[in-house]
Amino acid sequence: METRAWWKEGVIYQIYPRSFMDSNGDGIGDINGIRQKLPYLKNLGIDIIWISPFYKSPQVDNGYDISDYQDIDPMFGTMADFDAMLSEAHSLGIKIVIDLVVNHTSDQHKWFIESRKSKDNPYRDFYIWRDPKPDGSEPNNWGSCFSGSSWKYDETTQQYYLHLFAPEQPDLNWDNPKVRDAVFNMMTWWCNKGIDGFRMDVISMISKVPGLPDGPKDPGSLYGSFGPYVLHGPHVHDYLKEMNSKVLSKYDLVTVGETSGVTTEEAQKYAGFDSHELNMVFQFERIDCENENGSKWTDKKISLPELKAIFSRWQTDLEGKAWNSLYWENHDQPRSVSRYGSEDTYWKESAKMLALCLHMQKGTPYIYQGEELGMTNTRFESLDDCRDLEAINAYHEMTEKQGISHETMMRYINRISRDNARTPVQWTSDKNAGFTTGTPWIAVNPNYTRINAENQIHDDDSVFTFYKTLIALRKRYLVITYGTYELLEQEHEQLYIYTRTLEDAPAGEKQLLVICNFSDRESVYSVPDCFHNAKLLIANYKDTEHQPKNIKQLRPYEAAVYMQ
Repeated sequence: METRAWWKEGVIYQIYPRSFMDSNGDGIGDINGIRQKLPYLKNLGIDIIWISPFYKSPQVDNGYDISDYQDIDPMFGTMADFDAMLSEAHSLGIKIVIDLVVNHTSDQHKWFIESRKSKDNPYRDFYIWRDPKPDGSEPNNWGSCFSGSSWKYDETTQQYYLHLFAPEQPDLNWDNPKVRDAVFNMMTWWCNKGIDGFRMDVISMISKVPGLPDGPKDPGSLYGSFGPYVLHGPHVHDYLKEMNSKVLSKYDLVTVGETSGVTTEEAQKYAGFDSHELNMVFQFERIDCENENGSKWTDKKISLPELKAIFSRWQTDLEGKAWNSLYWENHDQPRSVSRYGSEDTYWKESAKMLALCLHMQKGTPYIYQGEELGMTNTRFESLDDCRDLEAINAYHEMTEKQGISHETMMRYINRISRDNARTPVQWTSDKNAGFTTGTPWIAVNPNYTRINAENQIHDDDSVFTFYKTLIALRKRYLVITYGTYELLEQEHEQLYIYTRTLEDAPAGEKQLLVICNFSDRESVYSVPDCFHNAKLLIANYKDTEHQPKNIKQLRPYEAAVYMQ
């Protein structure tokens, strides 16, 4: 069996603070709101909380544009509030992971304010500045992640600076050792405060190819792609090894890198057991599979065989070499029940099935706030209902420049927009779902009267209780954490079936058979002979038979795990 570690055996819960819990009635979630709900998370069984940015910020990109890495934005509270929350979490045995956003800063950060003053300012090379082309246009054809060019002209010095996201998010120049030292000093400050790890935002983008050449253009695209020259750049592993040597290795931390475009081979460089960089990475193959011509704004859906192939490749290719992160949702993805399950007839069954399918795989599971309640996508009637910069910019670019209709674009937004995950957590059936006594910064999903924590906490058949049981099982049986994975019935269009095996486990706890129906239709499965005497471990239908026998009749979205 692999070396045991707390971050392998724990379950991580992501909090998007502005939408989690508002303690002071201003309509925005805050740190004291998180503190109020720590007993709820302890009850669920959570070991580790990852909190999205709460730092001082102009909030152009909901806090991912940081103006001071060592201060709390007043909308979220004070540093004293953070310290109290950290202390209380630790007293409950819960560790705290914070977001590290160091590919870029806010244009209001003191480093950038200095950098743009003059070409010979000491902070000039903290960022990436380039001369215009002879005709005055941008240095290359790269498009920003948030629409438009990834270059912004600055009149003061008559140069462009690079911003792979919003113009207010200038990219740091990691090739400058002073930048790296400043980041590492800031990280050390937080570690000494007592935090337990970092989730590293777009960390695979910190090293750019010299020369910054034009990128390839997809058909119909207005801009070239920066991907080939930014993702997994020439020095990214050097810089992460330096970070590990100077900071990470000195503390008992969990680290996860957001690494867009990563392959299983590349992931082993970032998170291999002997890589001396990170503990694990977030990969996006499942999400990217639904893109068309490089765009997420589409109706395209992944097929179950494709979904299984992606999950299985990561399970098998990383076996014994690196550690997986497991997730359906986060602050950038729509709700999984809406994406892969049923919002109506089989809402509860599909929410539980998705949870079971993910949590029985090998890796550290991540639960995004509200996922444990089966929260769904909301409904945006117009662009005025949206708050996400990415969606708003995409709407204008695609309707005004690419001829996409309003109706089509709103359908895309309702399906895939990041705002779907950012509606407030539904705590009660009271006004505003118990999230705030004020006016929420983004509208609460109208289904809060039906889907909320108050209804579920004491219900033995609820989605919440099912998640609680899954977490408890992971802590009880080593095979769930450390067993090897094998996919069965690879091409089946409805069923996702796999085994987990750990020979070192006690007798009767060495192997799992996981069966999940990803459709609203019944299906039949011939159970392998070796599992006929296995015992039921968990199921999402109350009356599931306790032994699978030779033929398993599966109801819509039915899921079960058998152990032997």
